[in-house]
Amino acid sequence: MDGLIEIKKVRKTFPRNEGSDLVALDDVELTFESGEFIALIGPSGCGKSTLLRLIAGLIRQDSGTITLDGVEICKPGYERGLVFQDPTLFPWMNMYENIAYGLRSRGVYKAEKRRIPDFFRLVGLEGFEKSYPHHLSGGMAQRAALARVLVNQPKVLLLDEPLGALDAFTRMNMQDELIAIWQKQRMTTVMVTHDVDEAIYMATRIIVMSPRPARIQRVIKVEKEQPRRRDDSDFLELRAEILRILHFAGNGRGPGA
Repeated sequence: MDGLIEIKKVRKTFPRNEGSDLVALDDVELTFESGEFIALIGPSGCGKSTLLRLIAGLIRQDSGTITLDGVEICKPGYERGLVFQDPTLFPWMNMYENIAYGLRSRGVYKAEKRRIPDFFRLVGLEGFEKSYPHHLSGGMAQRAALARVLVNQPKVLLLDEPLGALDAFTRMNMQDELIAIWQKQRMTTVMVTHDVDEAIYMATRIIVMSPRPARIQRVIKVEKEQPRRRDDSDFLELRAEILRILHFAGNGRGPGA
């Protein structure tokens, strides 16, 4: 499976009533290697989700290019799966129908339906095929939303604060489940999060973004292998470093300024 994402000199603005455009991203350059788990973190409103939507093809940049395996991204595609903070399941469909939806919309349901039980097992929802969204807990619904994306076997998994609406205990369990799924599937994964601990616990690299207009403040490689302990000294040292960078970013300065 490929999944190389290259972002070159990307700028994105949004019009606003005051007249001047809001600059969300400015001259952003990044490369995400195939199979990486990337966490995007930064101040609220800094453009993290905008960057994710550009990679998804939901919106277009004003300038610059974003490519997947050398092909420019111009529109949404099934090779890029996006999971939102809310599960966005169809309430009139049961879990089987929800997870099969992507295959049906692609016109490959008959050829690929044999794989659907594999994804129920992958996300731990065996036995809930006939359940409807209102029967499920928040964590279960998010796992179903994840399976609905994964059944299309995307090269890239995009996660827009997928655990933000969950309680702390469910969130930690879901972090472990997402790591396990990533380790099995090894697709390139890009996750937006506001949680520094979550970024360190899950990602292979952390991209720290500055306030608007968003630029890359720091790229941090997380050297520790999985599974990681949240209370070991390396984890706590990295947490302190990222919080320090974010503090400076929030004041419009860089570390050491």
